[in-house]
Amino acid sequence: MDNLGSTVVDAVKKVSLTDNAKPKQKASGGGKEKKKAGELKEGSRPLELQPPPDFFQYRIAMFDRLKAVYDAEINQKPRDKIDIALPADRVEVGTAWETTPASIARSISKSLFERTVISRVDGELWDLDRPLEKSCKLEFLDFEHPEGRKVFWHSSAHVLGEAAERRFGCYLCNGPPTEDPPGFYYDMGNMDNNPVQDSDWKPLETIANSAIKEKQPFERLVMSKTDLLEMFKYSKYKVHFIQEKVPDSTSTTVYRCGPLIDLCLGPHVPNTGRIKAFAIMKNSSAYWLGNSENESLQRIAGVSFPDKKQMEEHKVYLAEAAKRNHRRIGTEQKLFFFDDVSPGSCFFMPHGARIYNNMMDLMKSEYRKRDYDEVITPNMYRAELWKTSGHWAHYEADMFTFEVEKEKVGLKPMNCPGHCKIFAHGDVSYKNLPWRMADFGVLHRNEYSGALSGLTRVRRFQQDDAHIFCTQDQIGDEIEGIFDFIRSVYGLFGFTFKLKLSTRPEKFLGAIETWNLAEAKLKGALDSFTSAIGAKWEENPGDGAFYGPKIDITLFDALRREHQCGTIQLDFQLPQRFNLQYVTKEVPTATAKAEPTEPGAPLPGYARPVMVHRAIFGSFERMFAVLTEHFAGKWPFWLSPRQILVIPVMPAANEYVLEVQRIFKAKTMYVDVDVGGNTLQKKIRTGQIEQYNFIFVVGAQEQDSRTVNIRNRDDQATQAKGELVPLQDAIDKLVRLRDERRLVNAI
Repeated sequence: MDNLGSTVVDAVKKVSLTDNAKPKQKASGGGKEKKKAGELKEGSRPLELQPPPDFFQYRIAMFDRLKAVYDAEINQKPRDKIDIALPADRVEVGTAWETTPASIARSISKSLFERTVISRVDGELWDLDRPLEKSCKLEFLDFEHPEGRKVFWHSSAHVLGEAAERRFGCYLCNGPPTEDPPGFYYDMGNMDNNPVQDSDWKPLETIANSAIKEKQPFERLVMSKTDLLEMFKYSKYKVHFIQEKVPDSTSTTVYRCGPLIDLCLGPHVPNTGRIKAFAIMKNSSAYWLGNSENESLQRIAGVSFPDKKQMEEHKVYLAEAAKRNHRRIGTEQKLFFFDDVSPGSCFFMPHGARIYNNMMDLMKSEYRKRDYDEVITPNMYRAELWKTSGHWAHYEADMFTFEVEKEKVGLKPMNCPGHCKIFAHGDVSYKNLPWRMADFGVLHRNEYSGALSGLTRVRRFQQDDAHIFCTQDQIGDEIEGIFDFIRSVYGLFGFTFKLKLSTRPEKFLGAIETWNLAEAKLKGALDSFTSAIGAKWEENPGDGAFYGPKIDITLFDALRREHQCGTIQLDFQLPQRFNLQYVTKEVPTATAKAEPTEPGAPLPGYARPVMVHRAIFGSFERMFAVLTEHFAGKWPFWLSPRQILVIPVMPAANEYVLEVQRIFKAKTMYVDVDVGGNTLQKKIRTGQIEQYNFIFVVGAQEQDSRTVNIRNRDDQATQAKGELVPLQDAIDKLVRLRDERRLVNAI
């Protein structure tokens, strides 16, 4: 089962995990053990079940019978000549229901065929061996293409599913590709209370590699709902998906590789032999359908590549990512922690609060420069507000709600309705627009406990949340202003980013003319900004919010991982729901009625504002995690919680050490001293481990000359005694380094 519905794939966000790290192989004992037939040393379980489960042969027999009928139907299709449009204005002539993307790729070059993962026909992903049905536009996607990578990992999930069925006789649930972490997983039930063990990893890889070596073809078959229910009647999981996702009297597809036949939309690679490197990465538990009230399933996750070298590079990447893990660094640097007394809510310790406050100070300073007005809004609202905004109907389950004096209230999960109330409170004129309203209010969202993950998924958080109320004519300028804001802030951290415009979805609110105008404004702003910086933007058709188009900003960290933090969304619906209006330039005539011209319209002389939702960090907690891993705990000076450590050469210099500390603290810097009994070298080493940006080593010479000897964390040449720096020079240089928010740790 692949991604037949978003409900299935999204279940990964609501999963209860008990991760197992990949085990190191233990040294064998003194004597050699003889392996029994069908067994591996790693465990007493046979490598594969013998005989295999009964449903194997039942599925295969039914598949073969229906496939013969299906192939006969295809053979009767008319073999018309078709035109196949390729990139670079090339056109090939083919035959309908015979010519395949694979045959076209081979005719161009062997290397093109071998590196192609999947084709795209008129915008639809298409199996390489599936015949083309009519004249079309044909594209070839390799593993480097995001869609190609998803297909590759989806096919690898089927190989994992085959291995799991052969080893455990389990019932498969769903097995999608994943982006974070990269790879795939499969959930499975019917394990007879025998959870997957670390010792199962190698046997599973052995079975998977056997399937890969066989180059099992992926065979596609269209089946009716009735036949699907018959084929998968042994599995309550598949029956559930079929009943939920396949309408009556319709059909969908299954795919076969080896003995595995699974409910799946596809498409897939031509055969399992395309997978050159395959590895199990972890196993865990997961609730069926992501609901903690359902049974617990077993989840096995893996990763694969079309080249063994890529697997080795991936392992190096994983090792580096583990070193940068924000939870590990947060513990080592005493920045934050979590406790079961408040799941999903972080305790920031003093050094973590320093970073958090520096991030907030950055945004506040930018707000002052860019004419944003900071507001403060309540944390708790009556249900009436959320019903007006429309959130109650769609978002109540994700809110913390309770009763106060027999009335239902909820903690706010977002700031936008409160900002609408502020706008509606006064008589706003066109002269007041654009009104840029910012809020650092505390937000709460009722995330599933299994989905909580360090600082990246929490229940209590703050956002650099802002809403811009403007006229339609001001949209373009405001969007360009936000782009400049994003570029300035992300540039301070050394982030690069990409922009994606999501346009009107199938189900939307409002007039098409309004949508078209808004999308045109956004496209114009995107064109202007990207041409100025020599970049490109992408379009994501039909993926906008129901209330307006949006631009997602995805940043790249030091490991080139993608993080979707920033967003820009146009909203025509909340201003209407809250009946927001502003006084226009046009003065209503004396004969105009003091009533709306039509139901829901603004009063004469008034107009409806456009609301722009805008975030750059997104949540401070998530950005804190991203920055921790991006810098690997080596914070730039202006953001650092440990800026300076002052160490005396001998006790006689302690008084000068404390004086230096007072001087730099007076300049609002974070300065610590170490006047303890450890040796000088141990004090220096401790300061280096704790990632102080600068270590001042002072003795009699420095005290007499009112100087400091500075060791720069990021400059190996300064780790021995060097030139003495006058105290005032050091102050001036470090104040500039901090105030200019420079990325490089150098004075």
